[in-house]
Amino acid sequence: QGWLLDMGFVDFAGSTVVHSIGGWVGLAGAIVLGPRHGKYQSDGTILPIFGHNMAMASLGMFLLWLGWFGFNPGSTTSVGGGDFAIIAVTTNMAAATGALGATVVAWLLFRRPDVSMSINGALAGLVAITAGCYNVDVMGSAIIGFIGGAIIVVSVIFFDKLRVDDPVGAISVHGVCGAWGTLAVGLLANPAFG
Repeated sequence: QGWLLDMGFVDFAGSTVVHSIGGWVGLAGAIVLGPRHGKYQSDGTILPIFGHNMAMASLGMFLLWLGWFGFNPGSTTSVGGGDFAIIAVTTNMAAATGALGATVVAWLLFRRPDVSMSINGALAGLVAITAGCYNVDVMGSAIIGFIGGAIIVVSVIFFDKLRVDDPVGAISVHGVCGAWGTLAVGLLANPAFG
């Protein structure tokens, strides 16, 4: 109980409480620590420092995706009544469309698909649906995930232009997409759910 709940605030499994707050704290940490040596050149160019093992990064993402089924549906604290299954479906749909959204936007901007952006797109979809997984239908979760995946690509580029070095895109995934997911509940909530 509290003033946010009294105003109708919905954050079922923590897009704001867990992810967005963590992302903004990560932003503060990245600013305090500063960029890695060699990332930003004195002439203004940005040198990407690529991940060394995309197969392991993909495996890590799929493990997180699987773990999210304990996180979002598990927040119902029961399996009866079908709520657990509905939340699992909305969670899965958002992750899949998040990966798709990031892949499409990266392909349009970079002229090639980017595995790291697709990985972060799936995570962006998961983070974004965490607030409304109980309150949106499957189509709403697909929209939330796709937009989250698209946002992640633009957000990573934005923070790079500000010279904030975020090696894994945590600020964009958790901070930006957590905020998007929380706002999306108000836009896409379905009265028949939750």
